[in-house]
Amino acid sequence: MVNAFVHPDSYVTLHYRIEPLTGAAAGTAFVDTFLDRPATLQMGVGQWAPGIEALLLDRPEGDHFTVDLPAAQAYGDRNPELLRWISRAEMIQNAPPGTEFETGDMVEFVAPNGGRYSGVLKTLQDDSALFDFNHPLAGIDLQVEIQILGVL
Repeated sequence: MVNAFVHPDSYVTLHYRIEPLTGAAAGTAFVDTFLDRPATLQMGVGQWAPGIEALLLDRPEGDHFTVDLPAAQAYGDRNPELLRWISRAEMIQNAPPGTEFETGDMVEFVAPNGGRYSGVLKTLQDDSALFDFNHPLAGIDLQVEIQILGVL
């Protein structure tokens, strides 16, 4: 039996582990499906960062590999323009009634087009708060371990 290979439009069932190589969380898994059920990824629809998804292309079913990726190839560099001050009124409008906000919380917002996006609360003041809308792994070099279980 010949193994299937990952193509740009494949569905891939896999185990994966992503660990930061730099920063305060270095060496601690950000996500690890080896501990639980495998994941299924539809290639080409933006479920993963393009640089991480590219690691899978043309690899055979059954492949198990580990790659170190610089931040620019993973989730990109941190963008200082994605640090934004948000009014307290907007925060309350986007949260369930009675929500208590604390530094480090992930808060979801509704974009003008109806889409949703999340930011991490960095600083809280009486009338506003500073949010970081960068991906949590932006600016961080990563080690990615992948085991391809099935390709459709």
